[in-house]
Amino acid sequence: MTELTKQISLDAKKLGINEGDTILVHSSLRSLGIASPREVIDGLLLALGDEGTLVFPALSYLNCNPNNPVFDYYETKSNIGALPEYFRTEVEGVVRSMSPTHSCCALGKNADYITSGQKDDVTPCGENSPFRRLMKLGGKILFIGCGMRPNTSMHAVEELSVPDYLYGGDFEYTMTDKDGNTYKAMCRAHGFKGVAQRYERLADLLNGDELKIGKILKADCHLVDTKAMWEKADKKYREDPHYFIEMSE
Repeated sequence: MTELTKQISLDAKKLGINEGDTILVHSSLRSLGIASPREVIDGLLLALGDEGTLVFPALSYLNCNPNNPVFDYYETKSNIGALPEYFRTEVEGVVRSMSPTHSCCALGKNADYITSGQKDDVTPCGENSPFRRLMKLGGKILFIGCGMRPNTSMHAVEELSVPDYLYGGDFEYTMTDKDGNTYKAMCRAHGFKGVAQRYERLADLLNGDELKIGKILKADCHLVDTKAMWEKADKKYREDPHYFIEMSE
């Protein structure tokens, strides 16, 4: 165990991550400084302890989409940075959910529950998605050096009230699971045509322990309580469906 791994664990605990937590991580590896992907993941696992669960998004919408509608549990790469892809491919025991565009990978006590249901959904962030199940577990979302804008869980909240910009068309995908079974599945695409996401505005709705701000190594970090986020964001969407977006040029 390196000194950086130990420091990452200490910083994560100081921020508000506790043993036994389930956390979903959005990240910029570069923001941390010289830490390697292995050190970051080991540090977070150390903070979570044996009863905790670590989750990374493994979004693949650039690699699996209507122009290339093929998803493979092992072969389809994520396209959202170095840490999620390292976690997916290099960390023993990690499991992945089945979604053509919005899968997640997880390791720990709740990993199977987090990842097992998404194959039954027909939207990217639906009832059985890791994003919904994270909230049901009372989990947390950790943003490492990337601000609060890249918050995929907000798509799951949007799916509750379905604002007018949310969806595109329905598409059929060929899916291959971890056991090599191949099947066809329909999934609705998110649209967001002409829309810029402004999920960082969530910070104005959260109070006290619902949002904690601090540092892990050199990275500015935010830690969000998912139940508070879902409750307050859903209420805001129903009051003003365009609160978390701007119309782009």
